[in-house]
Formats: sequence, structure tokens, C-alpha cells
Amino acid sequence: MTDRTGMIFDNEIDKKTIRQAEKSKQKFLKKFGDDSSKEYDVKFEPIEALDHIQAMNIVTSEKESWEFSPNALIVGNIRMGFGHYRISIAMASCARALGYTPYWLDLASFDATGSKMIRYQNELYSKASRISQKSKLFNHFIWEPLNSEGFKKLTYNAKDQKNSELLVPLFHHIPKDTPYIATHVWPSQAAVHAGMTHVVNAIPDNWPMGLHLSEGAIHAVQTPFAYLGYKTLNGFAQKPLSGIPESELKMVGCYVDHELLVDLKKDNDLRRKRMKTGKPVRLLLTVGGAGAGYKQMMGIIRHLLPSIERKEVAVFINFGDHLSVYEKTMEQLRQYPVSTFFNAMDSLKAYAASIREGDASGIVGIYNKDIFSAVYSTNLLMPVSDLLLTKPSELAYYPIPKLFLRHIGGHEAWGAVWGSQMGDATPECGDVKSANAMLDRLLSDREILSHFCDQIDALKQKGFYDGAYECVRLAVGDPKAKPKKV
Repeated sequence: MTDRTGMIFDNEIDKKTIRQAEKSKQKFLKKFGDDSSKEYDVKFEPIEALDHIQAMNIVTSEKESWEFSPNALIVGNIRMGFGHYRISIAMASCARALGYTPYWLDLASFDATGSKMIRYQNELYSKASRISQKSKLFNHFIWEPLNSEGFKKLTYNAKDQKNSELLVPLFHHIPKDTPYIATHVWPSQAAVHAGMTHVVNAIPDNWPMGLHLSEGAIHAVQTPFAYLGYKTLNGFAQKPLSGIPESELKMVGCYVDHELLVDLKKDNDLRRKRMKTGKPVRLLLTVGGAGAGYKQMMGIIRHLLPSIERKEVAVFINFGDHLSVYEKTMEQLRQYPVSTFFNAMDSLKAYAASIREGDASGIVGIYNKDIFSAVYSTNLLMPVSDLLLTKPSELAYYPIPKLFLRHIGGHEAWGAVWGSQMGDATPECGDVKSANAMLDRLLSDREILSHFCDQIDALKQKGFYDGAYECVRLAVGDPKAKPKKV
């Protein structure tokens, strides 16, 4: 295993930072134990919510390891909020469309030292995200600077590189030449440390950060702004740095599921038809994976209640797997008729199909205990919704008209910049008042939503949404691979 802490893309890391990185790794070894010599045999289980793409979940086996399919492609990920799972589903979807068998490797899901390290850090991140929504001082002086400038520094990469060495034992029974796409930097770093030879590091954000560097992998980015940031590593240190060479950096476009692209033109035609005929505008609200943003969401829902009663608007709310947020919201809306889909994925699929060319009204609440169903429920509703209300994280790059709510962490703000510049979304609305004002304008002037649809059609024609296909092509080494006809 090559040490990648002291040097990153020919940029030397100072000795103090290296010592801190080694100390961090030793802290986790002391806290969770040393499993470097342990054999983690693996087997595969179907993922019911993703049966349409036949994704297989990699789990530990009590006996011997199972063999991977000859056309296997592994999507390495962690659950940190919903974003990395959502991008992973897009990668798995496009892998299946291009003729490969997607395998799901959630490195945080095992009973292993590295997995415990991830869960520990993820809990800290989620807790801080929630605090940032309640404390303006914490958000201003700690959380925003950390997420925008702290994570940007090249030196931040050293600690992650050292900690990700703890994940190597999970790769002992994975063939080294298996195509592999990571949707978080830790699974990418871990795969490189483990000797995997076809690793794509799918970077999720528009804002370039040292956090996302994984030398030894191909770095895929979604936007020109991100490409230039990683090509130069400008602002990653106080001195000029060597950037990522062209052979290891590719601008691929936005990471979007195959199923959301095949009928996108028809989806937009139906949206424009609803705008012209005065049908209720369908709004899709998402509760983030950390459960933050509740105050703004409720302020918007209360503002919309008269419009909902007049059947000018229909509202779909995906609470994900946040039961407490679902229950709290249902209590707030107890005086209003709300249709619910509670752990009811099949019923939700039938509902989405029924309103594709049919009618929708009222308030619909969706909750799923299963994380895959929780994330994919948004995918089911996107094609039949007219406007997505979301913080500008991973959903900023999806092909649906968007109203951006307040970001959670400074790096997300640049997703809103991208969307508003591409012309399929509003600028970020950082509080309830500005979000409601923007909503009122969009609802009173429906031509804006139709214009968003026109922009989406144009972007698709240019290949802006082909990023997940391109990541698969990079991982398998076949630049000409095309989706199979269904």
C-alpha cells in the first residue's frame, strides 16, 4: 500500500500535517481496533427498491466469498446524508443501461474498523449540519468557513488519505481490475490504497476542494468551473500548486439516472401542457439526509396552504427516512387532508404512474424506513413534478425546474450558482420570505417554468446530463459504450 499522505499531485505536504494525519489514524485504531489482518468474505444481496436496475448489495459472508459477474461494475459509496446515495443510484442505473451489472459497496455498512470510522465522522457532520441551522453564530464562524475554505485546503486531504487506509481490509476479496466508481472521496481513496486499477472518483460538488482529491483515480467533475479549479488547484494553498494532469481529470457532465433521461422530452412536454392549461403546479419538496432545513420548509408549506385549497398547487413532500420530521409535519398539518405513502413504495410507484398524464392535487407525504426507497422516492416523483424545491446539493444538477432553498454548508452554494446560470433554476433563496416571494412569482407567471423546461431540453441535447454514463465509460475503458434499447 503506497503512502499518499506526504505528497499529492507532486505537491509536498508539510511534516506537521503528516504527523496530525498519522495521529488521526492511530486515534481510530485505538477507538475501534486494528482489523488489518482480518478477512472480510463477501456475498451479494438484491436491493429491492432498485430491482429495476438489478443492483446487488455487497455484504459480508460467514463462509467463502462469492464471485463477481464478469461484467461487474462496483459503485463505492457511503451514506452521508442522501446525496452520495443518490449519485450512486445514478451510476448504477447508467451502468445497467450500458450493459454492466452494478454492485453496491457501502463502506460504512460493515462491522469493520474503517466503517466505524466513517459512521463516527458522519454523525459529527450531521450533528454540525443541524446545529448550523439553529445557531447563526456557529454557522457564520465555524460551519460556513469549514465547508467552503477549510475543506478546500490541500492539507485537509492528508488526514483523509491516512484514515482511508483503514478501509483496505474490506477490499481483500474484490478483484483488483473490477471497474469501480466512487461517489465519495473515502471509497475512492480506499480503493486506490487497496490496489484497484480502474477507479473513477466522481466529485459531487461545483466548489473545488482538497477534500475530494484521490490521486491514483480518474477525477470526474460535472462543470467547467470545477474542472478549472482541480486543473489548477488554485486557492488550495497560499502558494501556487501543481494541478491534476489531464489524464486524471475529466469533465463529464451532470450525474443523472438513465430512467430520468429516456423520457425527459416527454416529461417536459407534459409540464408545459400543464402550465398552459392551468392545471395545479406540482411542487416537490425534499427533506435532506441530515434532516436540516425544516423551518424553511414549514414556512413555505404554510404559505402555500391557500393555493393548495384553491387547487392552484399540489405539493409532494419526501421526508426520506426521517420519521421524526414526518410525524412533526403531519401534526402541524392535522387540520388539512394529507395523502400519505408510509413505507409504501409499490403504491407510490402506482400513484406516480397515475398522475403522469392524470391529475394531482392536495398534499402528499412520503416516508420510507428503507434508505434506498427513501432516496429513490424523489426519483419517482421528479418526472411527474413541475418544480423541485431543494437545497442546492446533489439535486442541483438534475433535469427538472428547481427553486433553490438555503444551502447547508458553504460548498453547496455553488450548486445554486451553476443551476441559475444554466437557466433551469432560480438563484438561492436563503430564507422563508425570499423563497415564498420567488414561489409567488413562478406561480403567477408560468412562462418562467416553461422556459426552464426549454433550457433543460437544450442542455440534454448538448449532453450536459450524461455524466453518469461517462463515468461508467471511464471505469470500464470503453468510450463508445451506448445505452441498450429497452
